[in-house]
Amino acid sequence: MRVYLLPFFLLLLFWGCKAQDSDTDQPIPPGKDLIRGADLSFLPEIEAAGTLFFDKNNMQKEVLAIFQESGCNMVRLRLWHTPANQHSGSAEVAAMAQRVREKGMKVWLDIHYSDTWADPGQQAKPAAWQSLDYAALQTAVYDYTKQVLVLVKPDMVQIGNEIGNGFLWPTGKLDQQPAQFAGLLKQGIRAAREHDPKMKIMVHHAGLNGSEWYYNFMKTNAVDYDLIGLSYYPKWHGKNLDSLRAVTARLAEAHGKEIVLAEISYPFTSGWNDNTNNIFGDADLILPAYPATPEGQKAFLLRLREIVEKNKTGIGFCYWAPDWVAFKGKNAFDGSAWENQAQFNFQNVALPGMEVYKK
Repeated sequence: MRVYLLPFFLLLLFWGCKAQDSDTDQPIPPGKDLIRGADLSFLPEIEAAGTLFFDKNNMQKEVLAIFQESGCNMVRLRLWHTPANQHSGSAEVAAMAQRVREKGMKVWLDIHYSDTWADPGQQAKPAAWQSLDYAALQTAVYDYTKQVLVLVKPDMVQIGNEIGNGFLWPTGKLDQQPAQFAGLLKQGIRAAREHDPKMKIMVHHAGLNGSEWYYNFMKTNAVDYDLIGLSYYPKWHGKNLDSLRAVTARLAEAHGKEIVLAEISYPFTSGWNDNTNNIFGDADLILPAYPATPEGQKAFLLRLREIVEKNKTGIGFCYWAPDWVAFKGKNAFDGSAWENQAQFNFQNVALPGMEVYKK
């Protein structure tokens, strides 16, 4: 019996694997030139520490040159209102934007509307805006957005970072003040439209869960934007790539908006290179088909790119913090929580996953 049942079980196994990632036979539409982006917001701080980087041929080079030569065509930069130090402040971001343009790449500005990290768990107002009521906060959002766009001159702008439950809490918290959230968002978008009517505007949601409701909310409230931005990390957003494909396909069909995987990453090792706890370390956070190895990282990234390319309105992706190596040294407890997900190995040599940026 085992001899006859083995082919049957192998067939079931094959179809079970296909069910997890089932669009591999769909053709990639011709003529798609994707946004092939990298978020290099940490780079000024890393460079200030004297960190050296090397390309795939082990030649020492400037980080921006390594990404440009690999095919990266857009760099994402986060902007904080009044950070505790100079990093991610307006002066540093404007200077980085100029360097990016000089390398022939485009600038994607990610305005956090906060003095620090804004994400699904925290969307604190800047300290300078704490006492403002809703009407005054609308004015502040509009004026600030206009000001930073003139300063940075981006090619694309993101109004808020991972704002699935709103931003500028509590005034603009979606589950408590939906009308006020929409009103504040529209002020940022109005400033962007007036600054440059041709500039693409992104609204960014973290993950797949709730994303369809969220973009329906945008439609119902007549929010004027161009790009659906989605974060996708297996740790937080699920390990089923077929779900990613299906949800993005439905979003494309429902809204006709261009779709970008605005934040992606994947580990090339489960090891560490400093004493700072890594965000992704457990084996159960990765997909079995894509081990935490340099080649596994590359294969995963190429698969995400393929999913984007095959989506009717998919136009790009962005790797988050590919340069965030253990730049403070092996003994640092305040170093990188991400060095095992960088696109450089522990000797700061570019990894095979850089191939994801090729045109």
